[in-house]
Amino acid sequence: MTIFLHELRQNRNTILIWTGAVAFLMMVCVFLFPEMKSEAESIGDMFSSMGGFTAAFGMDRLNFGEFLGFYGIECGNILGLGGACFAALAAISTLAGEEKEHTADFLLTHPVSRERVLTEKLCAVGASLLIFHAVVLVLTVVSILVVGEEPDWSRLLLLHLAYLLLSLEIGAVCFGISAFGRRNGYGIGLGLAAGFYFLNIIANLSEKAVFLKYITPFGYAESADILSEGSLHTGRLAFGMFCSAAGILAAYLWYAKKDIR
Repeated sequence: MTIFLHELRQNRNTILIWTGAVAFLMMVCVFLFPEMKSEAESIGDMFSSMGGFTAAFGMDRLNFGEFLGFYGIECGNILGLGGACFAALAAISTLAGEEKEHTADFLLTHPVSRERVLTEKLCAVGASLLIFHAVVLVLTVVSILVVGEEPDWSRLLLLHLAYLLLSLEIGAVCFGISAFGRRNGYGIGLGLAAGFYFLNIIANLSEKAVFLKYITPFGYAESADILSEGSLHTGRLAFGMFCSAAGILAAYLWYAKKDIR
């Protein structure tokens, strides 16, 4: 577990900063809801008449005047995009960084297999994402209790589960990409996360582009679908888990025979 613990220690500042920033923004949104509640109906009417913009963010299917509708629109976007970017940054450099910083010269000369290195690094990425989402969830729940709201907890927790799965998928895909790279590749990771986010917006805007929801993990983590239906889209989720497995498998197959410079 030496490599696993080393990875967590090395990335502790990134974990703290991203977790703190996203949790703070989520809590601010929750604390703002009581102040906006009296004007929520007029705001909801304004959003519902904005055509394509309304559909792009699912505001045509959520009631902005209710806490869950407000939470899905405001907090959902913060957690979805923030979690996706954090997952990409946590995974995209975990293997390529060893070569760029020349630490692979030290690590791979020890009596430890590349498969073990991959496994412990992958577990460290997964643990980072679990810590991120657990802390965000706990602080958000505390803020909800403080403001005195009583939402449908099963749907709220299902929404958080969907965003956790989204982060794990992006982390797995970026982990696979990292095995092929020789540099940190932060731009690639952030670009991939942002690209998935905008693919979902395009899919919401046009019925002809609905198939894009199977490509992007935001397709099964759509707050409007989850909060209105109370379930995840199993087809999109299954394809997302397949992509996760493919990313991890590609990392193991390639890194095991990769020529480390």
